[in-house]
Amino acid sequence: KGITGRGLIWTKRSHRSFMEVRFTSLDLSQYEAINRGDKEVPEYFNFASDVLDQWSKAEKDGSRASNPALWWIDGKGKEVRWSFEELGVLSRKAANVLSGPCGLQRGDRVVLILPRVPEWWLLNVACIRSGIVFLPGTPQLTAKDIQYRLQVSQAKCIITHDTLTPAVDSISSSCPFLKTKLLLSEGRRGGWLNFKELLDVAPSDHSCVKTKSDEPMTIYFTSGTTGSPKMAEHSQSSLALGLALSGRSWLDIRPSDIIWNMSDTGWVKAGLGSVFAPWLRGITVFVHSMPQFEPREFLNTLSQYPITTVCSAPTAYRMLVQHDLTRYPFKSLRHCLTGGEPLNPEVMVQWKRQTGLDIYEGYGQTEVGIISQNEKGKKIKPGSMGTPAPPYDVQIIDENGNILPRGEEGDIAIRIKSKRPFCFFSRYVDNPEKNASVFRGNFYITGDRGLMDEDGYLWFVGRSDDVIISSGYRIGPFEVESALIEHPAVVESAVVSSPDPVRGEVVKAFVVLSPSFASHNPEKLTLELQEHVKKVTAPYKYPRKMEFVQELPKTITGKIRRNVLRKKEWGPI
Repeated sequence: KGITGRGLIWTKRSHRSFMEVRFTSLDLSQYEAINRGDKEVPEYFNFASDVLDQWSKAEKDGSRASNPALWWIDGKGKEVRWSFEELGVLSRKAANVLSGPCGLQRGDRVVLILPRVPEWWLLNVACIRSGIVFLPGTPQLTAKDIQYRLQVSQAKCIITHDTLTPAVDSISSSCPFLKTKLLLSEGRRGGWLNFKELLDVAPSDHSCVKTKSDEPMTIYFTSGTTGSPKMAEHSQSSLALGLALSGRSWLDIRPSDIIWNMSDTGWVKAGLGSVFAPWLRGITVFVHSMPQFEPREFLNTLSQYPITTVCSAPTAYRMLVQHDLTRYPFKSLRHCLTGGEPLNPEVMVQWKRQTGLDIYEGYGQTEVGIISQNEKGKKIKPGSMGTPAPPYDVQIIDENGNILPRGEEGDIAIRIKSKRPFCFFSRYVDNPEKNASVFRGNFYITGDRGLMDEDGYLWFVGRSDDVIISSGYRIGPFEVESALIEHPAVVESAVVSSPDPVRGEVVKAFVVLSPSFASHNPEKLTLELQEHVKKVTAPYKYPRKMEFVQELPKTITGKIRRNVLRKKEWGPI
């Protein structure tokens, strides 16, 4: 079987058979009770043994069909399908690779940077089985980004693919804690272990570690207004169980569903929508490798495969409604989701007019998962983020931590006292100042501004800091400014968000040039600076708009400076 599993091609008949299957669910009532706050989180929990292995047992005893846990395609004819039993066998072998040749132990940290390949899912599960803390990263990271992540996390291992190996090799000598480099490739490279070769010979027997519910499971890097990305740590239970109720109310998961979530593997939304929420309920996760979003390929895939549920960023829907959607027969699609940035009401209207389907928007954060949602069966108010998601008590508060009346704008906050919700992140690692800054009285502050209407629906107003959310990507202005200042042409820069009809927001940079570059062709210099930023930091952060100015006010710095420029860009705020 190897890494490909069995049965690579599905006929139309098998597609229909799959859709007709109804299989027994695990008893999720205890997990839903935990989400409601009616029951305490168990002392011990491990998603691999307590959930995935239970689905595998159900396949073996015949109480559910062995339909795919993971169904992956590359759009060029390659296809991989793993049942839960196959996922179990392969993830045990992968766990033995990590604990054997890689020399990793429970509690060690691993940076995991892979595109949408089956092994990304396999290694997520393998780390959970081993108690190894995994740190996902987008494949768009540069050598400098990777160096920072390896250094601050003190990760002992990095797992990546061919494209990023030169970048890793260029900085690995400056990362003293890095002991092992694991390569996902058909070929070999000096100084790297080959994952596929090791997996083939690894034993399939592995005893899953008994992890406590509050034990670290994963760490996500999240951007802020100032400084470098922060490490937000999640426990074994926070993400894995945090969507037990939302899986039913927002994702509307049914036993025979096939869910396709387009999130980048570096973001928490990939974990929530492509691992934990669907597999908690035993449904199929569909994956298309699609390195870049291609509207026609996306629409053709929805037409050709029996996908019932799709989740993508608002940017994707904005692109899709530019096409004649009536030409694409979505025979199985019944539920559409979005999140990561605000969705334009007019896009929702266009999508509904052409497909007959609503788009259910959710609002969340790396730190706390889903905060609010438009639930299936409830009225959708276009432009709203829906109502608070259990177990969160979401309120709009003022600068003193007082709850504001309905309809008044303030900070979107989640009550943490007298009891902190279990699905919260554990902490910002090694950052006590940041940990203290996000709490105000009885509340956790999301960093977003909004209001709640008389019906309890939340409405997004904007960021209370200057984080730019473009096509669902969070971009800290400081990161882009730091990249720009490395170029000899740049004396000073200020980065702000700028409205964009497709991406919602894009990065715009105001740049003060050094005298030696003042006479350069602006168009050529803009392209040069854009390419420079792409090389210094992740390409999605580059400024799509640029304006050259003679000087920035020297008395205005930091956030205040950017807000002044933001007013210039957006108008009065």
